[in-house]
Amino acid sequence: MTLQSRYSPLTENPMHAADPYASSLPDPAVQPEFYDGVVAKRAAAWVIDVAIVAILVVPMIVLTAFIALFFLPPLMLFVGFLYRWFTLAGGSATWGMRAMAIELRDAYGQRLDSTTAFLHTAGYALSMSTFVVQVGSALLMCGTERGQGLSDLALGTVMLNRRA
Repeated sequence: MTLQSRYSPLTENPMHAADPYASSLPDPAVQPEFYDGVVAKRAAAWVIDVAIVAILVVPMIVLTAFIALFFLPPLMLFVGFLYRWFTLAGGSATWGMRAMAIELRDAYGQRLDSTTAFLHTAGYALSMSTFVVQVGSALLMCGTERGQGLSDLALGTVMLNRRA
């Protein structure tokens, strides 16, 4: 049975009636295939996304006669923020996530809208700017049953293997 046929945002899950997301998101105990390898794929997607952002910044450095090198960290943050926001809003996954066959879903199992994508990106940027928060978020991804980081827990989003 494919992931598509086993998962629908409208499917009720009677095992977790008290959980507000139980009817919307796959249960990791019943449908572990949605979460298999997601943490490692998420890490690989992050590396791909950082490389893409770096590639996007290079022309800006050249076009500014290398003056942008003096502002490289804020420039990387700005370009990275826009890249993540627009790609998450446009398809619920960055290009790195798409390459790794994973996608973010909201608390109701739907693709991210622009507002949720913005909030998720803002949470990511905040966690990336503080080492302790980033480590805490990474530990949560490794330790929670749905592999959710801080931004995911705050927004109710979850990273899933892309449906076939």
